[in-house]
Parts: sequence; C-alpha cells; structure tokens
Amino acid sequence: MKRFYKDVTVGAVDGGFAVLLDGRPVKTPKRAPQIVPTRGLAEALAAEWAAQGETLDPRAFRFRDHADYALDIVGTDRAETIAQLLTFGETDTLCYRAEPGEALFRRQEERWEPLLQRLEAREGVRFIRISGVLHRPQPPESLAKLRERLTAFDDFTLGGLFAIVSLAASLVIGLEALEAGANLDELFALAELEEAWQAELWGRDAEAEARTAKRAADFTTAHEFLRLVRARR
Repeated sequence: MKRFYKDVTVGAVDGGFAVLLDGRPVKTPKRAPQIVPTRGLAEALAAEWAAQGETLDPRAFRFRDHADYALDIVGTDRAETIAQLLTFGETDTLCYRAEPGEALFRRQEERWEPLLQRLEAREGVRFIRISGVLHRPQPPESLAKLRERLTAFDDFTLGGLFAIVSLAASLVIGLEALEAGANLDELFALAELEEAWQAELWGRDAEAEARTAKRAADFTTAHEFLRLVRARR
C-alpha cells in the first residue's frame, strides 16, 4: 500500500490518546477508534507511521498490532483472554520437569525453581511440579487467585501479557515480566531453556537460530509495549 498521508501527530481524546494522520484518527481492523491509554504509547505508534516510506511496510509496525489486539480482541471479550491466560498457568512450562536424576532436571531445578518460588510467595499461590509430560491439574484455589490478579489488569496490559505468555508458554514468566526491574534477557533464557539444552546436545542450525531470534524480538517488543502501557503520564 502506498503512503496516503503526510503529517503524523498525537492528540488527546476522550478516553486517552490517538494517532492522527493528516488530522484523521487511526482505526483498528474492526473499525474501532485506536485510542490508547498513555501518551507514550501513542507517540510510539505515531513514530511507526512517521518512519514509513512511500510504500507502507507492515513489518515496521512493532506496536500497532498489540494495540489493535487489546482493542479488538481483549476489549470485546476479556473473559476469553483471561481464560486463555489461565490455561497457560494450568500447563505452565516451568512446572513440567524431566525425570529426577537426569541432567536436564537438575538444570530446570536450578534455573526455574527460584522464579517459581518467588511468584508463589508474591501471589500467595502454590504450583504442582510434574516430572514427565502427563498433565496434572493445578490447585483450584491457586487458579482462582491468579484469575483475580488477571481480572484487575486493563485490556492493554492483558493484551501485552498474552503475547509474552504465549511466547514463553508460561504465565509465571509473563507475570514476572510485569515486575519492576524484571530482567528480560534472563526471562527469555528461562523460556528457551529446553531448546538451549537440545542445542547443546545436538547443535544449532541457521533455521533454528532465526526462529529463536524472531521469538526474542517479539518477546522484547511485547515487553516494551507493556512498559509504555504502564508508564502512566
């Protein structure tokens, strides 16, 4: 698509802030006004539009899809988004370990267990650790507390959180990413622990490296989106 606008600005509107293209507000794919909660996020969205050349490159819109997801998907069915996030908690990667005594089990215990225990203490929940791949349900009272926690988030936070949780296959990692001072590189390394283990054993190929790099970039973008959403100003 050819660029169809000249000027890109940000305006305060009812409910938040909007990007204006030649004075006209941007809309989501479902034709809803793209109104975001913070000026910082609106400015980041505007920068994406301003940086486009004569032909629009959809890949250059790092934050637009996250904003649209929050408005068109989360905003129209919060309960479904929360249910999907709880499904990741029910089958959280950090709870599924190798068999005790295996070298991979020891690494999982060393790297995953501190984060899992930290979240349990902070949220007042308990997770069951499982050796093997057979599913075991998590305590209903823990899932109920996590539901309360998720319900308190706004649509934009839920949307950004869903992106991180999906990439990590871990609600634990996603919730930790919301904490002040979260080490994003360490969290991504924890999410990729088993893949890294396999690479140590069998080596990496270029295709696998490219997939990991893409996931890392998407993980970072989702975290930056959350930072912009939660930096109220």
